[in-house]
Amino acid sequence: MIFPRLAWLACAYFTAVSFAWGTDVFVAGEGGYHTYRIPAVAVTTRGTVLAFSEGRRQGRGDSGNIDLVLKRSSDHGQTWQAQQVLWDDADNTCGNPCVVVDQQTGVIWLLLTWNLGADHENQIIDGTSQDTRRVFVTHSADDGLSWAKPKEITETTKLPTWTWYATGPGSGIQIERGPHAGRLVIPCDHIEAGTKHRYSHVIYSDDHGQSWQRGGRTVQHEVNECEVVELEAGRLLLNMRNYDRSAKARQIALSDDGGATWHSQKFDETLIEPICQAAVQRLQWPREGQPGVLLFSNPASAESRKNMTVRASFDDGQTWPTAVVLHPGHSAYSDLAVLANGHVACLYEAGKASAYETIRIETLAPDRFRDPEQVGEAEEPYGQSDARGASPD
Repeated sequence: MIFPRLAWLACAYFTAVSFAWGTDVFVAGEGGYHTYRIPAVAVTTRGTVLAFSEGRRQGRGDSGNIDLVLKRSSDHGQTWQAQQVLWDDADNTCGNPCVVVDQQTGVIWLLLTWNLGADHENQIIDGTSQDTRRVFVTHSADDGLSWAKPKEITETTKLPTWTWYATGPGSGIQIERGPHAGRLVIPCDHIEAGTKHRYSHVIYSDDHGQSWQRGGRTVQHEVNECEVVELEAGRLLLNMRNYDRSAKARQIALSDDGGATWHSQKFDETLIEPICQAAVQRLQWPREGQPGVLLFSNPASAESRKNMTVRASFDDGQTWPTAVVLHPGHSAYSDLAVLANGHVACLYEAGKASAYETIRIETLAPDRFRDPEQVGEAEEPYGQSDARGASPD
């Protein structure tokens, strides 16, 4: 598969700038939390939208007293029910939500990481921490109303030579086609002891979430937070946060065996990034003369966390000719989901003075992501967002 180098300006004609503020789901300072960070979003088999976040009590930092929280919406993200606390382990750090819905059973699986609140990331990486980073899973069988006690799965998902570890954050997938159909795949990353090299990898379940095991890691390092998407040819594509600044863009890799191994790692220089998490999602498979559509969201800037953008690809990720800017200002982590009504939801961090003031959701009609070769150059811009919310910045 070829991923040609395309300049951002090559996509400019097809970019529709949305000035809608969206709906704030989590707001800094509310609910007893200083800051909400690390969004993940999923749609249940009943159509309920689930928005997950870390609730950080002491500040914006990645360590300390951090809980995992959830809000549910039964109207496609327009309004939200009361906030639930899914995991509060005293002063410890519970987070990095990565969610996948088993479409065959309806069970929602949420993969998480845990560490002592007193242990900081650098200490865990250096091996000077009191404990290590551990991997957990919880699930809900009632549409997200209640959740099982988190169960540790570190032994089968993390090697002893790995120090730092993170699930997602964001969303996993269930493979829909081919010999691995039904497999639940969760994107992860880790740091190896000694070299301190960063790698992306996946974990997966072939028994509907009852057990989890390690898949393959990337061949090259300098990557970490990632998401995965199923391609039309039966492959998986891993889209990764990139620390190699020889190209200020995402890295990608392919798997032909359901995530057991990865190959063809390279830069996708169309997808510029400022070293930040991003999301990738399939909107639709090819059907009735229409192309398949992949979506990608991130702060589309090579230098700073700003310009939250959702791009669309109509050739399985080889090119990304359509881009919709949701928020040109400060923005950071995001996640994508396809709603029961066919619209696209982007749950993302954004604000006026800082990207970490809110986690908001914006919904977009699927016709915002049409192949420009099909609609023609005379097509008018796609208009405003379908989200309903407060005033623009």
